[in-house]
Amino acid sequence: MNQLLIVTTGGTIDKVYFDDKSDYQVGEPQIGQILDELGVGFSFSVIPILRKDSLHITDMDRELLRDTIAAQPQRHVLVTHGTDTMIQTANVLSSIPDKIIVLTGALNPARFRGSDAPFNIGTAVGAVQALAPGVYVAMNGRIWDPRKVRKNVEANRFEEI
Repeated sequence: MNQLLIVTTGGTIDKVYFDDKSDYQVGEPQIGQILDELGVGFSFSVIPILRKDSLHITDMDRELLRDTIAAQPQRHVLVTHGTDTMIQTANVLSSIPDKIIVLTGALNPARFRGSDAPFNIGTAVGAVQALAPGVYVAMNGRIWDPRKVRKNVEANRFEEI
């Protein structure tokens, strides 16, 4: 892999806690900074198309994501996405031929100490280089077929169905 396309949609991975408002809001994408700090051995470009919690991603947003990825020349694609509707989005992206697309996110904001974001991103980067064309989910140290995984909200992790 010489060039990785990264498309960001928001989600917990990019959330920022605003103390004055006592809530979280989706901030700037963090993945470029994370990859720069890690000194990765490949080039990448980031297209930030959404800044939404995944519960607010619409069918139109998913079509925009699909069309954006399909229009790019890169074969290797990493999508950062909120975990609550990641599976829905993965299923929409499955109509894109001849690309390796891996969705990942975080259960805790990337800005937080102990966040799972860098680990999930590393898992996704390894997966996007090793897998056959198709759509995958990289969470909790595993690569999942989106048709065979779900988010267990109570346990706060992904698991096989």
